[in-house]
Amino acid sequence: MPNKQLRYVGQNVARVDGVEKVTGKAKFTGDLVIPGMLHGKILRSPYPHARIRGIDASRAEMLPGVVAVLTAADISDTHPYYNGRPVIAIEKVRYVGEPVAAVAAVDQRTAAEALALIQVKYEELPAAVGLDAARAKDAPLIHENQHDNICGHEHVEKGNIGQGFAESDEIFEDTFTFPMVYHYALEPHSVIADFNDEGITVWSSAQHPFQVRGDIAKVFGLHPTKVRMVIPFLGGGFGSKSYTKFEPLVVALARKARGPVRICNSVAESMLTVRRHAARVRLKTGVKRDGTLVAREAEIYLDTGGYADNGPQVAIRAATRVLGPYRIPHICTDAYAVYTNSGSAGSFRAIGAPQTIFASESQMDIIAAKLGMDPAELRLKNFLKKGEELRPKLRGMDANLASSLKTLVWTSQWKRRSKKKGAAMGLACGATNAGATPISVAMVRLQPDGTIAVFAGSTEMGQGVRTVLSQIIAEELSLPLEAIHVGGADTKVTPYDASTGSSRSTTLMGTAVLRAARDLKNQLLKIGAEVFRVKPKEVQLVDGAMICGEMRLSFCEAMARRFGGAGGELIGHGDVGPEITGTLPVFWEIGMGTAELEVDEETGEVTIKRYVSVADVGKAIHPEGCIGQEEGAAMMGIGHTMFEQMIYEGGQLVNSSLVDYRVPTFSDVPKEFHTLLVENEDGPGPHGARGMGEGGLVSVAPAITNALARGYGVRIRDLPLTPERVWRTLREKKK
Repeated sequence: MPNKQLRYVGQNVARVDGVEKVTGKAKFTGDLVIPGMLHGKILRSPYPHARIRGIDASRAEMLPGVVAVLTAADISDTHPYYNGRPVIAIEKVRYVGEPVAAVAAVDQRTAAEALALIQVKYEELPAAVGLDAARAKDAPLIHENQHDNICGHEHVEKGNIGQGFAESDEIFEDTFTFPMVYHYALEPHSVIADFNDEGITVWSSAQHPFQVRGDIAKVFGLHPTKVRMVIPFLGGGFGSKSYTKFEPLVVALARKARGPVRICNSVAESMLTVRRHAARVRLKTGVKRDGTLVAREAEIYLDTGGYADNGPQVAIRAATRVLGPYRIPHICTDAYAVYTNSGSAGSFRAIGAPQTIFASESQMDIIAAKLGMDPAELRLKNFLKKGEELRPKLRGMDANLASSLKTLVWTSQWKRRSKKKGAAMGLACGATNAGATPISVAMVRLQPDGTIAVFAGSTEMGQGVRTVLSQIIAEELSLPLEAIHVGGADTKVTPYDASTGSSRSTTLMGTAVLRAARDLKNQLLKIGAEVFRVKPKEVQLVDGAMICGEMRLSFCEAMARRFGGAGGELIGHGDVGPEITGTLPVFWEIGMGTAELEVDEETGEVTIKRYVSVADVGKAIHPEGCIGQEEGAAMMGIGHTMFEQMIYEGGQLVNSSLVDYRVPTFSDVPKEFHTLLVENEDGPGPHGARGMGEGGLVSVAPAITNALARGYGVRIRDLPLTPERVWRTLREKKK
């Protein structure tokens, strides 16, 4: 049933944090000044792989203004590992940039001077930089307790792959590569830590404060309640601030310095802290002559860097996402996360999806071309229907894929524009198993003045979560947005939230907030019913008041009636757990796109003339916000498709500045950029919402390379599409 007319949900309201941000009042971790705060700097390894034979910090410790120097010797009384990585290098370094020592001083200049005085003796070891080197038979072991450099493996099997290929009329086998890329959040990683007798307090640019709290508590042997995480605004995340980064190191430094310490990364340091996994994907697909998919086999290798971080989780997602949103009776996929001597890879918007969907959707067009089928028709023929299973142990498809693709075909004018002679137009589709851990808890507190204080652990990092949560509450309680205040996460007072990532906040925290608002609403209705001497169902909430016929009672008056004066408050509680959907994923996130190109064959430069994106959002709580997320995701996709790549030579990252590492600018925006939202109101979140913001990323690369293949007859299987690569490929074709 369609929703009733909504006042706040589905409306393009002003962002609740907009004024703070545009006036500079919004505070980020790097803006905070804690009384007595010291300034920290990290000494990083110059080698990709080496043993540490000795560290002499005596000269640094004697420098006036230096309060503490931290090395591995200072953490021997802790449990010094989290997510497979040490707080600070212990006996060995595994990538250029790994923290070896850290300094706390009265100012940054003194801290930097002290770093130069620390002497470290290294014994350089053979390095394995890149997938080929790490997988070679004689590859050096990056972690000696392993028998190889594989740190995670996910295997997916359904049907009988041998039988599937035997039943296929055509078999296609291709290999694709995807570069390592950097998130480039505007705000690099920043941490302030204080360690005293009462416990640990950390101010951090962390997306997952409760997970970081748990890691810090384990490292220092404390109960989690002794660790407080305070999260101000974040200047972007995109997964770069997921999980724990270097918070334990700053805590250890603060413990030794006996005072609060702040460390803020430079962009170059953040590039060495986390990145997206580079990947090699071998894909083998069997089909019938009529285009029916029969079998798919995939072998995926992901470059996870010196430490696992969440590489095994990326492998798990990649092994599923390589299958596409298609009905394939026989599947066998293997995804491996591989240690290499480079900076660690971790979460990055749609983990494991851009790499594998680039491969999958490129091959779908290769199949369509060989069979003489329209690429859109091939996809429509093989789409999963609602309720159908993609792979064992996952929830069936919960979205109408055919409806979204038909919307894309119509909006992009695919049937007309793609048939023009020489038209360089391509399309691609993506579906990702999103939602992450379904645990979120929220609290709303009605104050005596009629305003609402919201306690929700979701991190505001530019995606607009505070605005969306405010809209959901305003709709439920019939209050103006200015009466609702959503603060940042503070684990001392904010209820638990599993994480901010995997497109989960609107769906999961949104549901928790909705339930909290309904709990509060029921309390108000009970008070109103008692005052009006009617049943609660006869009372309505309208503009901050309860009405029944001609009778009216404001929320403030209701509070006074309940508590007999100007004090007191009403508290609504809401939570969500696995019951929201039962089997994971919480929802399937759907994104589709078409690209039209123009190529200068003399230079190899590719221009995107037109890009059309379609996102199935279930219900757009804030439509403009959804479009902004979709277009932002597409621009990130344009970056890794066209030019972004982190380049290692001899273990050194050689383009670690934003002069040498190029990200998209306004000049790279498609000349025509269209985004359409599909709202079937069939998601598990409030008002039928499903998460979004990642789906718009995954179709970009294959849509562009498919357009290049259709229009110019060249199939490029290795990203990015630098002018040199495109020029050389076109030149080879002419030969």
